[in-house]
Amino acid sequence: MVRTRIYLTESQCAELAAIAVRTGRRRSEIIREAVDSLIERNRRDRHDAVLREASGIWRGRTDLPELDRLRREWDRD
Repeated sequence: MVRTRIYLTESQCAELAAIAVRTGRRRSEIIREAVDSLIERNRRDRHDAVLREASGIWRGRTDLPELDRLRREWDRD
């Protein structure tokens, strides 16, 4: 692990301490869990953004073969 230093507001620190007491876990564990959650959420957001950007990229293309014709050719084999 890499040691890092962060600055929290007083209310963040108090809430974090309350969560630690309530759950019986260390603040560092809770912070790592929060960071993991943020990373995962951003990963999903990036994935969704890529899918949205790719949506419809073939629309309006006239230089591509028709899918039905390709299927008929494949079915002949």
